[in-house]
Amino acid sequence: MSSDGDPGAGSGDDHDGAGSDRFGGKGEVLRQTLADHAVHIAVIAVFAVYPLLYTWLTGTGIGTELDVVLPRTRTMVAVLYVGLFAISFDFISGYTGYLSFGHALFYGIGAYFVALTVNGKVPFLAETTPLLLMIVLAGLLAAVVALAIGAVSFRLTGVYFAMITLGFAEVGHVFIRNWDYVGSNPRDGIGFFTGVDIGLPDWWLLPGWNVTIGQIVGDEFTNVLGTGIDLSKADVSFYAIGIVVLVCYFLMQRIIHSPYGRVMIAIRENEERARAVGYNTFRYKMGAFAISGFFGAVAGGLFAGYKRSVSPENSFDLFVTADALLAAIIGGFGTLAGPLYGILFQDVLEGILSTDPHGLARYLRENLPSSILEAGLGDATVLEGINVLLDGRAGLYLGIVFILFVLYVPHGILGTLRNRLGGTVAEQLPARLRRYVGRD
Repeated sequence: MSSDGDPGAGSGDDHDGAGSDRFGGKGEVLRQTLADHAVHIAVIAVFAVYPLLYTWLTGTGIGTELDVVLPRTRTMVAVLYVGLFAISFDFISGYTGYLSFGHALFYGIGAYFVALTVNGKVPFLAETTPLLLMIVLAGLLAAVVALAIGAVSFRLTGVYFAMITLGFAEVGHVFIRNWDYVGSNPRDGIGFFTGVDIGLPDWWLLPGWNVTIGQIVGDEFTNVLGTGIDLSKADVSFYAIGIVVLVCYFLMQRIIHSPYGRVMIAIRENEERARAVGYNTFRYKMGAFAISGFFGAVAGGLFAGYKRSVSPENSFDLFVTADALLAAIIGGFGTLAGPLYGILFQDVLEGILSTDPHGLARYLRENLPSSILEAGLGDATVLEGINVLLDGRAGLYLGIVFILFVLYVPHGILGTLRNRLGGTVAEQLPARLRRYVGRD
């Protein structure tokens, strides 16, 4: 018989070889993917272990000293949702060049939508609506508002665009301060006392557990999976909010690295040229503004769910946008992740120079010998110097840092690293490390 009718060894070998190539190819793709995202994975890992590491480190003999420098877990929760808002601000301002000074409007929409829903004041939504659904709906509402504002604002450019968006935000601020529907005294805001179910699918959770912002409903979250690790309410909030922020970040990053994002960058670099090659820049700007507004509202919804209270001053106020602007400048405009590091830097500095028990001034007063505290420092004592120069002076030093960044680090932390490395940190840092350890 001929070999045509016999499967034979040769045909089997060919099949096995193809299978090996296929599996080997998949392994190579996985290895390359992990290598490309090594920085992202490392940053996520640091954030993931931070609450547990903080609890362990502050429980050691040097815990008091570390508590002065390391931000507490509840501070890190604020870093996450404020960081998401700053990232949404950078999405429009850093990648199209249009400064949205009224971005707090979207943050406030998200915050008040959640608060009003929990208080039963949003039609067709129950008070027990999962937080994930609430923030998605709030984001869609903010996107519609962004389209309405953008239809007017994008007729202008430069400082005029910034000022008209600021004007719209101020209209929202005044409206919410005088809207009787939100409560008997709208200027004081509204609150709620029940936890908000984040709405994770049942198959994500262990039996008997239901995650809310700030706590676990059901079995106590102690000795997790037999590891001896106990999670506090702040820890649970950190992980719940962190997952949402992580998903939002990667969604925005995917958009930035898509053809749509390339057009956004082209608009920032030279809008006239982008228009000349055939792009309808108005539509791209409107889309970017709507996306930015969506994620800004998600951040506001997370804030409301965690704090369980909102007011015009902590949601619609100009200073909310100013925090995002400051974070973007310190972290780096047009870097997406930079504003998150900017907020972290700002909150760590404020924590060190705060009047809280873990602040630097109180630590020095409690731990320096009286002989040093009473020693002369010019016409004053060291103690008086600590009180004047450190205690509650976070705003002063943050302003100085801001000026120094504008003058000497105009590209921010992440932007400067990107320029030094010759590309994005995620792409260039692993290659540099391999070179220094002799792998290239």
